[in-house]
Amino acid sequence: MVAGIGLRVLHTPGHAPGAVCLYAPELGALFSGDTLFAGGPGATGRSYSDFGTIIGSIGDRLLTLPGETVVHTGHGETTTVESEAPHLEEWAARGW
Repeated sequence: MVAGIGLRVLHTPGHAPGAVCLYAPELGALFSGDTLFAGGPGATGRSYSDFGTIIGSIGDRLLTLPGETVVHTGHGETTTVESEAPHLEEWAARGW
C-alpha cells in the first residue's frame, strides 16, 4: 500500500530481467515504467534485454488488465490498455 492505495506488483521482464510494473486497481491505473509506452514496448537493445520476453510480459500481464486502465508510462504520453491491446501482434511481427 502507498498512501492507502493497494498496489499489485507485476513482474514484467524484457526491458530488464527484474522489471516490474505497478497496478493500482482502485485507481484504474498502471505504472508501466519502461515496459510499455504509448505505441509499443520499451527498449530491448541492451545485452540484458529481450524483445520476445517483453512482448510476452505485455501480452500476458498488462494487456489482460481492464481496457479502461490508464497506463502511466516511463516516458512520453499516457495511454490505455484498450488503445494498445490491438497492436500486440503488429509489434511482435515488427520486432526490434
